[in-house]
Amino acid sequence: MVERAGRVEGKAAIVTGAGSTPGPGIGTGKATAVVLAREGASVLLVDLHPERAEETRAMIEAEGGKAEVFAGDATRAADCEAMVRAAVEAFGTVDVLVNNIGLASLGTVVDTTEDAWDRAFDVNLRTAFLACKYAVPVMAENGGGSIVNVSSISALRGDGTVAYSAAKGGLVAMTVDMAYSHGRQGIRVNAVAPGHITTPMVMSVSEPGAHADFMNTMRSEAGLLGTAGTGWDVGWAAAFLASEEARWITGATLPVESGVLSVTPLMMARHLRGVPEPGE
Repeated sequence: MVERAGRVEGKAAIVTGAGSTPGPGIGTGKATAVVLAREGASVLLVDLHPERAEETRAMIEAEGGKAEVFAGDATRAADCEAMVRAAVEAFGTVDVLVNNIGLASLGTVVDTTEDAWDRAFDVNLRTAFLACKYAVPVMAENGGGSIVNVSSISALRGDGTVAYSAAKGGLVAMTVDMAYSHGRQGIRVNAVAPGHITTPMVMSVSEPGAHADFMNTMRSEAGLLGTAGTGWDVGWAAAFLASEEARWITGATLPVESGVLSVTPLMMARHLRGVPEPGE
């Protein structure tokens, strides 16, 4: 039998937001880091809350993988520069960067405050900009690399989160421009657009109970497959884009959303109407 190497065997990766919000399930950052480690990468786990990243490291090391934790605020240039330096010191280089940090809040252009707008852009877009700013030169010097930006279907469809949606849309635009600007340096830049997945962060905004169960079912029924999506689905997609299997893919946004972008709401109405609301 031919032994197959991992998709990112021997690569050095950085994953920002590599912990998970406390709660059931697994976040996209934690799942991505674990999948990359399973596929052979050494992973620097970056998180504002190092104790959350330590949980991710424990998962990776329990499976025989290699990971280090870096505590930092990726909205700060100094922390992003230090993050990249830490990866180089620990692993020798940076081959893969996954910009995963995200924060969403409800609001229209009328009721969103300026502070909330600025915060959304700082967390969802500035962090990726600064991480790339310091990782790209290292990748270019070593002949190339792969960057995966975690955007959202909110960048492509309205959902009442105007600041988050605009920032994630900016992340898609930055992905395309970076793919153009750095392609001849051997650097591929792609994005993943998760849909109605269930993660600890999603679950943290609602109390456990009948309504939360109802919303989970609705998230599943809204997609063509009728099944629930999790952080693992994003992790597998990110690992593919980071790997040499995607060597001729750049400037692309890969939807991970059970096909919700491929259908009108009208076509899914019968499925959604079939889910009883709490109290009915």
